Amino acid sequence: MQTTNRFDEYMTTESDMTPSAADRHHPMLKLALELGPLLIFFFANLRGAWLVEQFPALSELGGPLFVATGLFMAATIVSLVVSKLVLGHLPIMPFVSGIVVLIFGSLSIYLQNETFIKMKPTIVNTLFGVALLGGLALGRSLLGYVFNAAFQLDAEGWRKLTVRWGIFFLFLAVLNEAVWRNFSDDFWVTFKVWGTMPITIIFTMAQMPLIMKHSITPAGETEK
Repeated sequence: MQTTNRFDEYMTTESDMTPSAADRHHPMLKLALELGPLLIFFFANLRGAWLVEQFPALSELGGPLFVATGLFMAATIVSLVVSKLVLGHLPIMPFVSGIVVLIFGSLSIYLQNETFIKMKPTIVNTLFGVALLGGLALGRSLLGYVFNAAFQLDAEGWRKLTVRWGIFFLFLAVLNEAVWRNFSDDFWVTFKVWGTMPITIIFTMAQMPLIMKHSITPAGETEK
């Protein structure tokens, strides 16, 4: 039983509705851990030929996109390990996304087929969208488990925000399919980093009126 408890503790994800002290004390680190692998993926694809010249062993991975994929996978693993060691848990979205990155990235490199890594955002965003809307249909607002460190809302606020994010994730999935199927590899990589992120930031900022309207003060902070 003790062994099981230790295993459960090690695999703990960000599942508490109350943000941890580590989340509050390291907000920029959390952001860097989530964005870092994406930036590495972008620059590795951009300078793939140069990286192969500097590190010939990378040529075993294939062309620039495969080199970028391999480094993306490595950076994702490092990000999850650091998150576990510093924050004490594995954030749900990066954790699920990381699993898909490792699976589809490995398939892309092994089969030398770029389709797998290109479909990764489609799979992840569809998974999140369906999970959020499906959870809401079952009476649970799962979004609170994702954004617990950022803010806390009443039940109605979480419900409305969950619907919006669920639809937005499905929109991102469709958008990714449209881009990678109709444009070049370089354009897709650039859009994945510099297009998807601004769109997500704009969407997030657009939710602030709803968040402010339904925000509540966490228990234990009312007396501070």
